[in-house]
Amino acid sequence: MLLFCDIVILKVFCDNVSMRKEEINMTKRELQKLIIIQKTIERKLIVREAAQALGLSERQIFRLKKGVSEQGESFVIHKNKGRKPANATPPEVVNKVIYLKQNVYFDANFSHFRDLLEEREGIILSQPTVYRILSSAGIESHRKHRKTHKIHKRRKRKPQAGMLVQIDCSPFEWLPNMGKLALHGAIDDATGQVLGLYLTENESMEGYFEVMRQVFTQYGIPIALYSDRHTIFASPKKNKLSIEEQLEGKMANQTQFERAMSELGISMIYASSPQAKGRVEKLWDTLQDRLKVELRLAGIDSTEKANEFLKEFLIRFNAKFAVEPEDPIPAFRDLPSNVDLDNILCIKETRMVDNGGVFSFKGDYYQLIDEKGKIIPVPPRSKIIVLLNSRIGIRVQYGNQVFAVQKLDERPKKLQKTIQSTSSSKSKAHKPASNHPWKQNGTSTSLYWWEEYDRELIKSLYDSTCAWR
Repeated sequence: MLLFCDIVILKVFCDNVSMRKEEINMTKRELQKLIIIQKTIERKLIVREAAQALGLSERQIFRLKKGVSEQGESFVIHKNKGRKPANATPPEVVNKVIYLKQNVYFDANFSHFRDLLEEREGIILSQPTVYRILSSAGIESHRKHRKTHKIHKRRKRKPQAGMLVQIDCSPFEWLPNMGKLALHGAIDDATGQVLGLYLTENESMEGYFEVMRQVFTQYGIPIALYSDRHTIFASPKKNKLSIEEQLEGKMANQTQFERAMSELGISMIYASSPQAKGRVEKLWDTLQDRLKVELRLAGIDSTEKANEFLKEFLIRFNAKFAVEPEDPIPAFRDLPSNVDLDNILCIKETRMVDNGGVFSFKGDYYQLIDEKGKIIPVPPRSKIIVLLNSRIGIRVQYGNQVFAVQKLDERPKKLQKTIQSTSSSKSKAHKPASNHPWKQNGTSTSLYWWEEYDRELIKSLYDSTCAWR
């Protein structure tokens, strides 16, 4: 170990040598190394003490002693000092990176900007290099100043893809100068893979139906869906039933979305807070940074173009952010070939046909027709199910079949009941006889009359003693 006096001597010597700092261009670390090596050469320090002071091995001390003795003080200076690194970023690339960040990709964060440089500009740089270039130019990432949120306990991922799919919607200014639009999405809990995205003007059942259509056609039917308690997913009366009502078997009506998922055998799970479905909430945080920039760079100016762009965007996004599940065998079920999603992902309402096979729906009147346009006879007062969505318009399910409909121009008139006569001639009105009571002009007539033998019978009964007992 160094003595106290040796440390003082070292400090004084270091100060003296630092007067020649500009001449030999040494760092403080190199000066300290030179002083200790010189004291080792002068036998004021032993090799073990010098190794402890410099944090080097004894073998390195022997090598430094020999080098300083033979080549002088410059031996302790690193040989690459003053040389340009072989992997240094060329100045023209640095200038181009700064220009692109300030003028083209100004709204991208540093990580996304690095990806855009590689994908769109062919400039491959590491993220630390991009950060160093931009920071030295005084450019800061807009994510740096974001407010930190309370940290919640992370829930373990499901082991298989398709066991749990989280769905949600994010209102945000996704497209320039179009205000807030609603982006509906679904993400797999096990892999973090985005299974579907669909953009509409407002959060709607149709948006969720289109997202689930993407999930079913591309991946299959999941076991369960995890959502919030929006009225699209759950009835407001679902948790308001009393214990007595539940014991009586009363249940809240299913929403159209809940009914569609139950037809496909999918369970619905409802989250009590946004933090409970953290995967999809984190997805919105990432997409609000990346997708908005991508849509602007692609020149997207309508929801229709955006939904077409999202198909290609999802491939690149999942390739970067999706992870491998614990169990490689997915839990998705194949969509049966005989299932028509248009007849499930729709609004279903019950109606009753009248005597003419006509039913009313939203103020209009319709009849069932087959593929050839022929009217389908339906018994009066039969119940039918009306199917409605933007893809198929209006269809009707009667029995196990689904039929098209034709709209009537006007409301059908009620059928008049007609009485058919048995004879071809019209019946004549009946005239009462002249002695009919109605023709007596108010004269009173006896309501009863009898023959003479009836009078004798009555008299005998009257005189009988039995009648007066």
